[in-house]
Amino acid sequence: LSWAAPRLPHAGTGGRQGRAGQLSAAAARVPAPAAGALSARIPGTVLTLVFAALAALAALRMLRRREPREGGPVSGARAVGAGAGLGAVTGFLGVGGGFLAVPALVTVLAVPMGAAVGTSLLVVTANALVALAARAHTAVHLDLTLLLPFLATAVLGAWDGKRLAAKVSPGTLRRVFGAALLAVAVAMAASAAL
Repeated sequence: LSWAAPRLPHAGTGGRQGRAGQLSAAAARVPAPAAGALSARIPGTVLTLVFAALAALAALRMLRRREPREGGPVSGARAVGAGAGLGAVTGFLGVGGGFLAVPALVTVLAVPMGAAVGTSLLVVTANALVALAARAHTAVHLDLTLLLPFLATAVLGAWDGKRLAAKVSPGTLRRVFGAALLAVAVAMAASAAL
């Protein structure tokens, strides 16, 4: 539920590029379970370093990318390719893929930043559900005392974030996202090195 919570403020606002999101979400379902099974054989430190490297690459692309023009059609083949890649990353790293969904939509599919935020939430929700199903057989216990406050905070943060994003230009929003993602990448790499 926590991965779906941020999607609520964007529902019905027209912020998603429907076709691109649907194609990407559908394509993600195929590689995610296989990548999840593969990741079980990889040491945690290696997974953390891969996460950091991918986040840094995505951040640098966001920082260097110019805002695409509004209204351009999104190639179906590119949407499927981006979705399959995101699905593989989601399954392999065990994360929702949001840290790569926005950069992929903006830099690979040329979706405007504002639309990419909402579209990424559709893709992330589908990816997270597939990754969760792939790990359902494991003996992982969900701690509701941790999960429920996180869920509530995520919903409130998403509402505030949507309100604040409306006051910021797409270029600034993209650069802030890229800088935050780069900081996360550096922190993850440092934690893996310790």
